[in-house]
Parts: sequence; structure tokens; C-alpha cells
Amino acid sequence: MKQPLPIIRRISLPVLLALCVCSGFAFNHQGRDPQGRDPQTVSRHVRAYRLAHERAIVDEFIQLLSIPNIATDRVNIARNAEVLVAMLQRRGVRTRLLQVDGSPPVVYGELPAPGAQRTVAVYAHYDGQPVDPSEWAGDPWKPILRDKPLDQGGKEIAWPVSSTSLDGQWRLYGRSTSDDKAPIIAWLVALDALRAAAIAPSINLKFFFEGEEEVGSPHLRAIMEKYADLLRADVWLLCDGPVHQTRRLQLFFGARGITGVELTVYGPTRPLHSGHYGNWAPNPGMVLAHLLASMRDMEGRIQIAGFYDDVRPTTPSEQRALAEAPDIDDALRRELGLARTENHGARLVDQIMLPALNLRGIRFGQVGDKATNAIQTEAHASIDFRLVPNQTPEKVRARVEAHIRQQGFFIVGDTPDAATRQKHAKLIRVRWSDGYPPARTPMDAPAARAVIQTIEEATTSTIIKLPTLGGSVPMYLFADLLNTPVIGLPIANHDNNQHAANENIRLQNLWDGIEVFAHLLARLGVHWQ
Repeated sequence: MKQPLPIIRRISLPVLLALCVCSGFAFNHQGRDPQGRDPQTVSRHVRAYRLAHERAIVDEFIQLLSIPNIATDRVNIARNAEVLVAMLQRRGVRTRLLQVDGSPPVVYGELPAPGAQRTVAVYAHYDGQPVDPSEWAGDPWKPILRDKPLDQGGKEIAWPVSSTSLDGQWRLYGRSTSDDKAPIIAWLVALDALRAAAIAPSINLKFFFEGEEEVGSPHLRAIMEKYADLLRADVWLLCDGPVHQTRRLQLFFGARGITGVELTVYGPTRPLHSGHYGNWAPNPGMVLAHLLASMRDMEGRIQIAGFYDDVRPTTPSEQRALAEAPDIDDALRRELGLARTENHGARLVDQIMLPALNLRGIRFGQVGDKATNAIQTEAHASIDFRLVPNQTPEKVRARVEAHIRQQGFFIVGDTPDAATRQKHAKLIRVRWSDGYPPARTPMDAPAARAVIQTIEEATTSTIIKLPTLGGSVPMYLFADLLNTPVIGLPIANHDNNQHAANENIRLQNLWDGIEVFAHLLARLGVHWQ
């Protein structure tokens, strides 16, 4: 594919001369903005820039997407980091790579703005989920443009297209189109658009692009601890995830924490004939099923003693936000073929404010034509717990293990020997994953109010504000280690096939993201005095 010219080279020579300072945005020695930063001016210039450069924007995006980015593929992760560094440097961003022993590089960048009083740090990740090419309609690493979603019969559009403008309903298919390279390209194009219009940012900007989010960010804490002084900011914007199911832009101010556990229940030392030994030899599958049923009822209520004791009550501002959230439950039930939802039909937005127990999987014997009339030796279950403030993984683990013991089990951490199996009537191995706690930024904090005001000014509508995200991201690190509020600002379409085959981004989501990010650059400092 032909290498596109860096966007900065398409700016006229006089403009370049006016902009040519080391910061990339110091328009004159006094830092004055010659065109002003009123919202209408920002919208008009950013939209005009995007319309004139849509093909070049997507071309640059395709080149980034074409580099495989599985977190465990260190060679290609390094290639991604190199390309991102080059992309940032073309925009005048000072860059460096942040690493600790064993970690892939974090691509870090700084772009100071003359006279700015606030610093905003932007988080996104450039690694993606593993792929099974056999499940994709095309090559995951050769992005394909389609005129509509695949499940609606979307047809491939040959690239490059002959027209200058690209239909916002078209979709770009490929791994990480939405999760999470879309916000990266959107932020960089927002910088291009403001520079082309000679509109100075009102905030200092820091970029933090992680390379191992999809494997649980095992080095994120160590990197933040090592570079804590470098990463100081007034607010962090976490640009990951989808917009609301209504396609309206949403902000989320928290995320549930997570911890997972693998359970193994033991039966006889060899498989037994179910006719000869049934009703005599304990069946580990049945034993495990009874244990799981004791942990959670049919309405999703966790039955473990004390599990809800630490749950923090919602604040008045959070209650208002929940009440104002669009009611999408009936439409979602129809879309997903659900005759009922849990907690007697409680709304989804209310349910994700509570902790959850999810049975990820259970393995015991076989079914169908592979089933055998046997009592198996072991039964396995995998569970994840979603946590809310003020729960901690440590307390949850202690309460879960106490519950298991109350059901008569003896807990081991490793595979038991023969003596241990004979000694304990109900034996279970419990292995926990690391996990992390939840976090939630107050929705009435000054940073939150300024971000909300700026984005609603850009979109000319009331955005959806959610106290927490249903999923889990390590937002707590930003609050605990850096003592900084963090706000989630996703731009990807909700039907993007995140983590699955045929991941995609709707182009209009990308265009809208560029405009919102440009407004934050130009206007956030104005609102946040």
C-alpha cells in the first residue's frame, strides 16, 4: 500500500512557518490564538478539515491496523510502538518509551500548550485480542472497508475509493479498529485539524499508549510507580470501550473491579461405571453444581455471607445520572432473544452498580454422542467476580473461601495427594487470579464538570453519563497511584464485535471522536478555570 504523506506536509508553507516552534502549537511568542476558540469556530474548522482529508485519515489508520498487535507477539508490538512514536513526532509531540523489566513499551508523549493551566493525560492501548483467522470474513491484519455491517450483508469497498468523502455508515473491519486504535488515530487527527486552523490547544496534553492491556496489564502498576512524576496530570481520560447502545456519546466515571477463581472438586481416583457405583461414589460434578448453586440465586443475588457489606451507597449525583440514562432494556431483550432478565427485570444501568458473580465455564465429562455412563474423577469451574466500591479482591476472596468451608469443603491450593483425598470427604482446590479493585470518580468533581460541559457544547446535546462501566479496567491505578481523577470517554460503536471476529469501527464514530477530542483540546481549559 502506498505510504501516505504525513498530514503535516499537506499544510501550506506560510502556515508551517507560523507554526514552526518546538512545541508544535506555540503560534507566537505570546501564545495568542489568532482565530479564537469559540465552539462554532472549532466545529466548523475541524469538520472542514476532516471532510477534506477523510481518505488520508483512513489510509494512515489502515497502515497502523495492518501491524499485528497481539500482546504476546513482542516483535510486532515493538513495531507498533515504533510506528506510534513516528506518528506522534510528526505532530510535534515529544515522545519516549516507558518500560520496566519484562514489559512491552508504553508509548508516551507530551505536547505542552503555551499558557495552559491544566494538563490532561490520555490513555489508550495499542495491543489487541488474539485472532482465529478462520472465523473472520477477511484477513484480520488487512483492514476491509464495507458499505454496512456484515450481518446486514455488507459488501467490500475497494480501497482507495474514488470519492473524496467517505460515508459515515461505512465500516472498517480489522483487529483493533475499535478496541483500541480508533481513539489513538482520532486524537492525532484532532491535533492536525486544530493545527491546520491555527487554533491553539487550551490544555497541556500527555499520551499514554499501553501495549498489554488485553492480557490484564500485568506491568501497568510497576510502570506507573516508576514514572509517577512524569505521569502527573489534572485528569486522565480513558479512551477505551464503546459508546452507548443508543449510539449516543457517553462518559463513564468508574469501572467495576474484578477477581477470578478456578475451582476443582475431586471424586474417585479413576472413572467409575455409573451403574455399578452410582449412588455410592460421590459424583464431583454434582458436588460442584450444588456448591455453585449455593453461591448465587436465580435473580443474580450473591448468597455469600457479608458479600454486600462493603458496597458503597450511590451518591445523589449518581442517582440522578442513573435516572436520566435512556431505557434500552426492552430493545436489548428483543435483540438478544431474552424472555427475562435478572433481579426481577431491574434495569441494566442499575444492575452494573452492584457486584456480580459470573460462571465463566464448567467442565465435567462429555455430552451428546460423546457422553459416557461414568462418574468422572474431577469437575472444574471458572468464576469471575465483578466488584464495586468499596469492595476489594482480598475481602471478596476471604468471604468466598469462608462460604466454601461452610459448605463442608476442605480447601487446598495445589493438586492433592492420595492421603489428602482419602482424609477429606469434600475436597476442593481453589486458585485465584490477581484481579484489581473498582474505582469511581465523583461525578460532581471540577474535572468531571468541565469535561461534561465541553463535550455537551461540542455535541450540542445532553450526553449519557454513567457512574460506572459494567466491565473492568484498572482505573483504580490512576486514582490510587497518581491521585488523579479518571473519566472514561469511549468513541467506538456499541456493535463493534469487540474481542471477537470481524471487529469493526463505524466511520461516523471515528468522525465524531475526532470532533469531540478537538473540542476538548481547544475548549476544556476555557471551562476548567
